[in-house]
Amino acid sequence: MKGVLVRWVINALALIVVVYTIRGIEVESLFATVVAALILGILNTFFRPLIILFTLPLNIATLGCFLLVINGFLLWMVSRIVKGFVIHSFWAAFWGALLFSVVSYLL
Repeated sequence: MKGVLVRWVINALALIVVVYTIRGIEVESLFATVVAALILGILNTFFRPLIILFTLPLNIATLGCFLLVINGFLLWMVSRIVKGFVIHSFWAAFWGALLFSVVSYLL
């Protein structure tokens, strides 16, 4: 349980960095950021492996670079679920997902 909470806090901190860095990603409150981090963690746990499995030939053909598109898509999905967390374009989601991955890895 402690590991889940630590991961959630790391994701929330990484998402705060993304919101303040990437133009086109906006958040209304800290609560919306924390909820978005929780939903993103749930989507990454349950749906990301299925999406990777279905797009495996494309992932192999692009040497894994298509995973960036998948991460951007999942971040965009979070913006559709959480009120107060808005992503204006696909490219904002793409760069946000890339920065999110780097920051959460470093944390």
